[in-house]
Amino acid sequence: MTPSRPVIVVSGLPRSGTSMAMQMLAAGGFPTMSDALRAADADNPRGYLEFEPVKQLRRDNSWVASAQGRAVKVIHLLLTELPEDLDYRIIFMDRDLSEVIRSQAVMLERSGKSGGGLTPERMMAAYEAQLTSVFAWLAARPRFRVLRLSHAECVTNPRAAAAAINAFVGGGLDESKMIVAVDPALHRNRAGG
Repeated sequence: MTPSRPVIVVSGLPRSGTSMAMQMLAAGGFPTMSDALRAADADNPRGYLEFEPVKQLRRDNSWVASAQGRAVKVIHLLLTELPEDLDYRIIFMDRDLSEVIRSQAVMLERSGKSGGGLTPERMMAAYEAQLTSVFAWLAARPRFRVLRLSHAECVTNPRAAAAAINAFVGGGLDESKMIVAVDPALHRNRAGG
């Protein structure tokens, strides 16, 4: 029997660099699951590389088995909905929470939408609690291996990030193309900026 290939999951908070990580994987030659339903825009000019069925993961996870050997983007809060009988390699993007919140605010403003009414401090506390819970859940499941990547370090040292991602997914990717997929000019809404 052929061993199953792991599902490569790119995860993190919204606006944490998950699209950048997916773009790196795709550029390096790793197959991705995305449907182009969410078009590139001013907030993400290189595209989101999302797969619409992920949003319904709580109700229907039947598609996940078909993601073996491919990369798919799953928001942090839906990681716990992944079926536990498969192997996963989770590339989790870490970004300074103040940058995440600032980036989300800019995105909402640009789209003419309002946020949830939480102050930045309350939103930060909520995100910290969510992350603590998700990482505890992942740590208790040996079939879920996790590589945490710093968004800032990916931008400032894409060579090291490409090497780490390539090694984590099993090798064979074109790291030079992965490096080119990182555009430092898109690192906006920095902490303290």
